[in-house]
Amino acid sequence: MSDQRPQRVRVTGPPRYSSGPRNRLGDVHEQTPLGDVFLRSLLKEQLALAFRVLVLIALTLGLLPLVFHLWPDLGDVRVAGIPVAWVVLGGLVYPFLLLVGWRYVRSVERNERDFADLVEGPDPGQSS
Repeated sequence: MSDQRPQRVRVTGPPRYSSGPRNRLGDVHEQTPLGDVFLRSLLKEQLALAFRVLVLIALTLGLLPLVFHLWPDLGDVRVAGIPVAWVVLGGLVYPFLLLVGWRYVRSVERNERDFADLVEGPDPGQSS
């Protein structure tokens, strides 16, 4: 027989610390209180973002009639033979709305990606 004995291992119970954050997707699908907290935080962030975008649009486009009312001489100004009001309303408003919409969609997608990373945990292939 061999003189070496196997090394003794003390078993005290389940491990206290996991190797990393666990997957919380089940909490969301099963509508547990923790999943509810995650969903509420996502909805709150999305609502705050939508409110900020609406305030931005209201302040910029909503004040245009006031600007033209306070400075009626702007109606007489022409750019390349076109009244400046038409240039602003027809040429600047739509690119502005497209830019705001594009930024809004990117921000919403980033919020959803962050939420998915939080709920699903990190990818096993990624190193921290």
